[in-house]
Amino acid sequence: MLKLYNTLTRKKEVFKPIKVGKIGMYVCGPTLNGIPHLGHAMSQISFDVLRRYLIFSGFDVEFVSNITDIDDKIIAGANEAGIGIDEFSEKNLKAHTVEYEKLNIMKPDVQPRATDYVKDMIGLVKKLEKKGVTYLIEGDGVYFDISKFDDYGKLSGQNVEDLEGGKRVAVDGKKNNGDFALWKLAKEGEPSWDSPWGEGRPGWHIECSAMSEKILGLPFDIHGGGSDLIFPHHEDEIAQSETGYGKEMAKFWVHNGMVTVGGKKMGKSLGNFKNIEDLDYAPMVIRYFVVSNQYRKPLDFSKTALDDARNSYERLKRLCLAAKDARKSEVGSRKSEEKVNEKYLKMFEKEMDDDLNAPRAMAVLWKLVRDSDADGKVGTIRKMDEVFGLELLDKEEVLIPAKVQDIVDEREGARAGKDFARSDLLRDRLKDMGWIVRDGKDGVEVEKG
Repeated sequence: MLKLYNTLTRKKEVFKPIKVGKIGMYVCGPTLNGIPHLGHAMSQISFDVLRRYLIFSGFDVEFVSNITDIDDKIIAGANEAGIGIDEFSEKNLKAHTVEYEKLNIMKPDVQPRATDYVKDMIGLVKKLEKKGVTYLIEGDGVYFDISKFDDYGKLSGQNVEDLEGGKRVAVDGKKNNGDFALWKLAKEGEPSWDSPWGEGRPGWHIECSAMSEKILGLPFDIHGGGSDLIFPHHEDEIAQSETGYGKEMAKFWVHNGMVTVGGKKMGKSLGNFKNIEDLDYAPMVIRYFVVSNQYRKPLDFSKTALDDARNSYERLKRLCLAAKDARKSEVGSRKSEEKVNEKYLKMFEKEMDDDLNAPRAMAVLWKLVRDSDADGKVGTIRKMDEVFGLELLDKEEVLIPAKVQDIVDEREGARAGKDFARSDLLRDRLKDMGWIVRDGKDGVEVEKG
């Protein structure tokens, strides 16, 4: 029975869907103000594993993850780049799409763009206005008065009186420091839409509230995102959704930990920022690095940690492929149903049911592949990898660099001429370069060492 840590209640709870067998899940997707970084990979992979495990467990999952394509940071980034906002957003969206595909992240069932739901956002602001919880700051925009929502702070534990900046005093025209924008009046050169309050655009928080309600209805089962979104983003979503729609927003609030570098939060201002495309590691190595960490804990980045992940992943994959090859030789050309090892599968499920304890579930997989007496090994690896998404049984096409191929060819010539001393010397040179050659009856095989 799956237990998930619910940020709202601050404890692990048995997960029971609102509708039997069906799950509505909304995860905050990327803001298109830049290309994807390691923090995006952490969140995307963490919730991909949760989604995969829910499907593995027999649930019908409707997975929604939005695209924020209008935001202060996007406008600033486009201006800095000297290109239009649409062009800037599309360029970054393409980068996110490409990297997520490489990381074997399943595409959302629904991926709404904020700009396609502005009408719904305006509708929600109107509801809030009728409830008497909004006010207009001339020349600025429409704000939510957090003092009118008694449960404000219930997700994050924030006290309205203790919000950063002091007590409930006016700041830049706001009634309370924590009041947040629902509708921002347009500045010159910014994209805008018509509204009852004037030309403008939606505030960031209102976007997810309107889109999740429109697509999934309220309440839905799981709302997810990085722990940096707990406050103020998710806190504000709860305030405006529950006030405006008069319903609970989500039953479970699930958050992944942050990426750190040397124990410090990763950030551009600290000079320790890591874009995915800058990491000189295969996508499945990055995925293994993330999956091997319990999703709620911080993920500390270092070259040593990723080198260790690469070595572990490559060894695990070699063992899995060896098990697959052994099974092929046993079965021969006969068609045979792939069996699973129920003992190991139950051990795996026990760990995953404990708030997605992927590191311990991964230990079960390692134990399986090292167990020479285990039956149903390949079928069980395949089932576990439905959750991990590490492509453990897929043989990859090896792209051999030209300089490596030249040495391989030279070695083949030496072997043909029976110059075995030269052949051994070239084999050792290849090994030093990180490549292994194996001589078989069907010719030479070359693979990464």
